[in-house]
Parts: sequence; C-alpha cells; structure tokens
Amino acid sequence: MSKLAIVVFSGYGHTLKIAEAAAADTDAVLVEIDANGDLDEDQWQQLNEAKGIIFAAPTYMGNVPWQFKKFADATSSIWAQRGWQNKVFGGFSNSSSMNGDKQVTLIWMQTLASQHGGIWVSLGLLPANTKEADRNDVNTLGGSAGALVQTPADASVNEIPRGDIETVKIYVARVSEIIDKLN
Repeated sequence: MSKLAIVVFSGYGHTLKIAEAAAADTDAVLVEIDANGDLDEDQWQQLNEAKGIIFAAPTYMGNVPWQFKKFADATSSIWAQRGWQNKVFGGFSNSSSMNGDKQVTLIWMQTLASQHGGIWVSLGLLPANTKEADRNDVNTLGGSAGALVQTPADASVNEIPRGDIETVKIYVARVSEIIDKLN
C-alpha cells in the first residue's frame, strides 16, 4: 500500500507527465482515470487504502473535465460511508492560459475533499512575483490552495515549464510530509 495516491485525468498527456514526475519523488501511486472517466476495482482499492490523495486534472472551460467529474460522482458511496474521513488531500491543475480559471478547479477539488471529511493541504509556498522571476522559478503563477501549472496550447509534454513541475513536486512532497506528521 502506498501512503499517497495521485488520481489523475489527463486529456493530452501534460497533467499525467507532471503527476508522474511528482510520484517518482514521493513513491506515490498513480491512479489514472481512463478516457471514459472510469477506474477499475484495483484502482479504487489503491485510493481507499492510501492515507492521502492528490487530485490532478487539467482545467477545461473553468473546471475539471467531465471524466474527472464522473470519477468524483462515483465517490458518492464512499462519501455516504465516510470512507475517506480524515484522509489528507491536495490538488493541482494545468491549463493553457496563465490564469485559465485554475483556481476555480482547485476550489472545486478542495470542496470535494471537504465533502469527504478530508484534510486539505495548502501549497505553502510564497509566489515568485518579482521583476527578476521567470517561468523556471517555483510558484510563478502564485498559487496557494494547491499547485498551478500553465502549459501553452501548442506545447508538447516535454515543454512544460520547469518551475511549474518543480512546484508540483514540492507540493506533493509537502502533502506526504503532512501525512507523516498526522500518522
């Protein structure tokens, strides 16, 4: 059993690439939502057994894609049984625009975690908001509720800004540390 699971939907591969980088640094297990918005029984078991869950999805039209929403709706039986009560949660989102309404997506993820009785972990990083800051710095998008990533619409999965990947890696490590402190 992994103490941390990253449940991820990725429409074009960017969000998955970021999740893979973060998982490699923390020994988190990746639970990938398929193109139909489904998980298999083993994946549900991995989420249920984990001490913490990171929600990872791109922002499409101001929120998570329908596949991630389908996953969220499928957690209602877990919710009714309080199966994820006191589990540690976090989340990150990627969009092609600098703002892209990613904060709305994170707040939605935070609400889902709260409905489950979970404990949401903030990003915990200051923003890189000086004139000298560039896209390779950590938290140049100024997130606080979770990690924000911006990948241009015409960028390949190998062109995700290094600073955004590093921000997610630091954040997932923070969630892992919080799990350790609470257990």
